[in-house]
Amino acid sequence: MRIILLLSFVVKTTAFAIPGDMKYPVSEIPAELKENVNVVIREDKMICRILAKNHSSYYVHYVVTILNENGNRYATQSVGYDKLSKVVDFNGYAYDANGKQLKKLRNSDVYDHAAFDGFSLYSDNRVKTASLEQANYPYTVEFEYEVEYKFLYSIPSSYFGAEKSSTQYAYYQLIFPKELSPNYKVINIPDNSKKETLSDGNQSITWIFENIRPINFESNGPSHEEIVSQIMTAPSQFEYDGYAGDMSSWQNYGKWNMLLNKDHDDLPEATKQKVIELTKSLPTIEQKVKAIYNYLQSKTRYVSIQLGIGGLQPFPASVVDQTGYGDCKALSNYTVSLLKAVGIKGYYSVIKAGVDETQIKKDFPSHQFNHVVVSVPNGKDTLWLECTSQTNPFGYQGSFTEDRWALMITEEGGKLVKTINYLPEQNLQSRTAEVSLDVTGNAKAKVVTTYRGIQYESGGLNSVLHNSDDQKKWVENNTDIPNFSISSISMTENKDKIPSALVRLDLTLSRYATVSGKRIFVSPNLMNKISYVPEKMAERKTEVVRRRNYIDLDTIKFSVPENLYPEFLPKPVKINSKFGEYEASFMFDASKLIYIRRMKVWKGRFPKETYNEFVDFYKNVTKADNIKLVFLNKT
Repeated sequence: MRIILLLSFVVKTTAFAIPGDMKYPVSEIPAELKENVNVVIREDKMICRILAKNHSSYYVHYVVTILNENGNRYATQSVGYDKLSKVVDFNGYAYDANGKQLKKLRNSDVYDHAAFDGFSLYSDNRVKTASLEQANYPYTVEFEYEVEYKFLYSIPSSYFGAEKSSTQYAYYQLIFPKELSPNYKVINIPDNSKKETLSDGNQSITWIFENIRPINFESNGPSHEEIVSQIMTAPSQFEYDGYAGDMSSWQNYGKWNMLLNKDHDDLPEATKQKVIELTKSLPTIEQKVKAIYNYLQSKTRYVSIQLGIGGLQPFPASVVDQTGYGDCKALSNYTVSLLKAVGIKGYYSVIKAGVDETQIKKDFPSHQFNHVVVSVPNGKDTLWLECTSQTNPFGYQGSFTEDRWALMITEEGGKLVKTINYLPEQNLQSRTAEVSLDVTGNAKAKVVTTYRGIQYESGGLNSVLHNSDDQKKWVENNTDIPNFSISSISMTENKDKIPSALVRLDLTLSRYATVSGKRIFVSPNLMNKISYVPEKMAERKTEVVRRRNYIDLDTIKFSVPENLYPEFLPKPVKINSKFGEYEASFMFDASKLIYIRRMKVWKGRFPKETYNEFVDFYKNVTKADNIKLVFLNKT
């Protein structure tokens, strides 16, 4: 589901250089803006204009000085368009450090190509791309372009500040008729907006910012999107390809989505009878929904389609039924139609998908979504269906859409609902291993591990469960043992709503223990050591953010030759913190050493003042995980 930018037309305010002119010399940049950055944005000017409910435009003037090779990506500019938009103008210049013109873009320098994203089967999106990259630093590039849109749906936000980038001058302006006044939200920056009535009767809102220093993003903190200064904007009333709506509330925005989907739920009578027959003997709603979901997975496959309004409107259910494929919108609409055929109400639900994606701004109704799923109320529970996967377990959301707000498109309009938040006990990694150690330090290990919930996705495990060719590579990439070879691998899957995978390994561990004279040094933590310790900070500026609940449980049983005995056994370790819990214990009896480790971690947002406690927690866990046992050889 593509994100559509609102673009705007404006009379040009920038005069491009002619040969002999000197523009943007690096000497004019304040010294403090050049400290510890790769680029300095000299001017970031955006003007968005609402011309009518179905007509909008966007103008950009962008000048950036590139100080080193790490900033070269800023020398390339891309401008997208499709059948509902056109690029009115696209110009560019490059200058040396003194401001002397080095290059002017010619038509032949602009590469006009299909916006191929690697997975869309059909798309009418196109992109104009041009590069002004130079070999000698510093240099400055200047781009100016305009795009007109034959619709009004969303307005591009403006972002101020970035890592390794400072901004000398930023300008953002909205121009609009009074009756089409847009909504806006200012985030992480003072609202210094200036509002006025223009000579033509239109209204304008303008923001100007100067000398913005780079942002230092702290590890284990909020996402970049949360920290960067931003002006979010959205139309109040709008029209897209003949479909009119408003974004005054989530309810009204949902009504517009419902309008897009109207009369798209027709199914062939034969298909209706097939799913009725498939579900008629099943006693519960959940069982019926699962049968429909399994039918969907067996009949369809996901294909991204971006044609015209195809970025927002699903293909009719009858088309999906005939062709057997569709994108997230089409497959979700098809699923809702199948459920309707058996008397079950499912809801088309838009969502911001992606692993560890930021939450939408709940107080700002607007297009903030990139994916569609299906939600089915089931008493106090809600069943969530990811309709684009042929292998996803029924009812499992996983890291792609867990614990976030979705907009359920109901008969009354849009309704914000929260998706599943998986608890630590549901995201479980439970491992048992039997390790036979010899006096030379070599070992054999039989390891059985259950990966449950989000941990079922660990390192892409869920994607290799039915592909034996990739399983060995997965084991090699996800087994933290210095020297090992694989004797056998077995993987099985349990496709519950909280799915799990069982992985059995037979391993040969070369030089697992270190031999020094009569002593043998053994690491009891076979393959789950934490070595990461957050860096200390003199002054933490942002919250500590932990993004996932989980539990790891390891029980490792070592068999050692009779002539080996432990010189000492460490005392049990117990670490409690607001960030998690850790326990480790050791027991030796009759040539058997049993090591048990349990770590529980909570997701959440914690005050910045707790950061040192967070560092100490991981420092203590790392110390405990890397402890060595010492065995003595009696002979």
